[in-house]
Formats: sequence, C-alpha cells, structure tokens
Amino acid sequence: MTLKKFLMVAVVAAVLVACGDDDSSFATRPSDGSSSSVTPKSSDSETSVSSSSTKPSSSSVESSSSSSVPEGYVDPSTVVTGTMTDERDGQTYKTVTIGTQTWMAENLNYAYTGVLYNYTLMDSSYTSDSTSWCYKDSVEYCAKYGRLYTWAAAMDSAGEWSTNGKGCGWESECSPTYPVRGICPEGWHLPANSEWNALFTAVGGRSAADMMLKSTSGWFDSGNGTDAYSFAALPAGYRYVDGSFTNEGEYVDFWCSTEESGDFAYTMGLGFVLGIAKLAEYSKLKGFSVRCVKD
Repeated sequence: MTLKKFLMVAVVAAVLVACGDDDSSFATRPSDGSSSSVTPKSSDSETSVSSSSTKPSSSSVESSSSSSVPEGYVDPSTVVTGTMTDERDGQTYKTVTIGTQTWMAENLNYAYTGVLYNYTLMDSSYTSDSTSWCYKDSVEYCAKYGRLYTWAAAMDSAGEWSTNGKGCGWESECSPTYPVRGICPEGWHLPANSEWNALFTAVGGRSAADMMLKSTSGWFDSGNGTDAYSFAALPAGYRYVDGSFTNEGEYVDFWCSTEESGDFAYTMGLGFVLGIAKLAEYSKLKGFSVRCVKD
C-alpha cells in the first residue's frame, strides 16, 4: 500500500470512530420490574371520570414497518378524555384514558403545606413553611403548571392519606407498598417507573413519547409537541434545593414512586431539545411536578 492510500484509510477510520455512540456518561439501571432505562445522574375522597371526546390519530409510531403495529401501541383516535375532582379541595382536573391507563391530563395542584422544609448541607441552609411550591412562589404559575413537590411530599412520607409511602424521604431508603397513593387524590396514585414505561409503549416508544406527550404550545424555541394523546405536558420547570427556580418553558419532570437510593428517586422528564422521554434520577429534595394515574 502506498503512503497516500495508507493516510486516506487512517482518516476514514478516525471519522468513523468519532461518529460512534458514546455511552460512557450514562448508566443503565432496571426499574421495578420494567424494562431498563438510560438514566443520566444529576447532583443536584372518591374521584369520578367522565368520557367526553376522542383524539384524532397520528402516524408517528416507532415501528420497523408502516404496516405493522408494535405490541401495546394505542391508536390516538381511541383515547378518551374526561374529568375528575379531588374532594380534598374541590379542584377539577382533565383526564385521559390511553389504552388500559387513565392519567391526569394536568399537573397536580394540591397545596401540601403541613410539613416544614429544612435543608442544610455544608455551609448552605434553607427553610420553608411548605414542601410544595408554586414556581417562583407565584400563584399564577400554580394555576398554569400545578405545584412543585419534594419526593417526600409526593410520596406522602408523613402518612397523611395512606401508609404505602410512609417514611419515604431524604436520606431514607424505604420499601413502599405499590401502588403508592402518595399525595394523589383518593383512587389515584403516584406512577412507578413501570407505569411510565407502559405509557411510552402505548404512544409508540420513548422517542415518539417526547413529541406525543408534550403540549402544542408553551415550549421554548419551537420545542412544542403534537399532544396526539391529550396528555398536555407543559414545561413547568423545577425548584432547586436552595429555594431558586429554573427551566420554566424548557423542561418538565414528574416524580415516580420508584426510588434509586436514600438520596435519589426517579422522574419522567421531557424537554424542548431532548428528543426522547427519559427516566432519570434526581435529588429527592428538588421540587418537581406530579401526574397521578388511576388505580
């Protein structure tokens, strides 16, 4: 082989290596009996459901062939929308039935204020009179996005409404009894990782879910979704442990009842640039949104 040909081969090989997938910064972990998911680490009252309408179909489905339907996929035209009422405070929420699951189609806005929030780490400390907040502590954001909760509040670690998630909080590994009602209204519960994975399957896979579950407006930089299943996920942002708020318009994370460790629990997250629905681990002290699923 001539020197010129040798150099050409070497350059091509280097380009191929540079374009390969690099998974070194991610960890794959199983989630309570469901399929494993890629999880980037971050430090940081009886209810009623009434049918009202169905959603038009969509052609975006993860499938090897346009004529084949993946097992578990739900045609968007078959979803049923309705409403439910939280008898604790009288608030009414939109709902959507996708296959065998019925979800809240709005973020929970129940004001859980009976437990103090105290955070101290190294030289940093913060105290609040609540473990749930409106974004930027403004009621207008609660009306739009619902409230943001710590994982302990979302799990009802104080045992206010059930004992299934009692004791599940910061620096405390627990063994909850599923389903975990948590802070959800009676007859509803905080979804586990496996239930989110079932929803991903129903809408065509995790890549499809990013577009299918996001609202058609409100997302930064043309990151809106199609909302084909009337799930209407809005970019509520989140609350840091020090009391600051960020990422409204860009990201939303919903707490799961699945724990990773004493300090971390899982969320289901969507973003304006992610391109895929993710199950990731975050500090239990952060404030994230809650979507409940019907028992």
